[in-house]
Amino acid sequence: MNIEENLKKHQIELEDASTPAGNYVPYIITNKLVFISGQLPFKQGKIPITGVVGETVSSEDAIEMAKLCALALISQLKSACDGDLNKVSRVVKLGGFVASASSFTSQPTIINGASDIMVKVFGEQGKHSRFAVGVSSLPLNAPVEIEGIFELK
Repeated sequence: MNIEENLKKHQIELEDASTPAGNYVPYIITNKLVFISGQLPFKQGKIPITGVVGETVSSEDAIEMAKLCALALISQLKSACDGDLNKVSRVVKLGGFVASASSFTSQPTIINGASDIMVKVFGEQGKHSRFAVGVSSLPLNAPVEIEGIFELK
């Protein structure tokens, strides 16, 4: 499967990879693994929906923000692969953080938005292990943040 062709097929356009907001690097490559730092749901340089899921953010909106996080992960991955996503062997693991009201317990449903993007883009190689946890707040008042581990060919 050609990943770039698959992106076009699904009408997915990647934005440029964002620069770190602190004293860290966006990714580390060791052996054949790419560890990508947590990505926020930026679109054209802004987080479209902010707040806490179960209070000011609906589950539907949070799922859309998780999809944006997944696209940001893929943008960073493309940068790590010198622009060639076909160097990716598989998605290994996603880590999902959801800014959640204390009574909200559907974090896995929110992170499914990101998991669905990975399978759509990478096919069977997009299936992965993951975690999805609730937290009280995230940077820049984002409702979702996702990190990822990918394997290269």
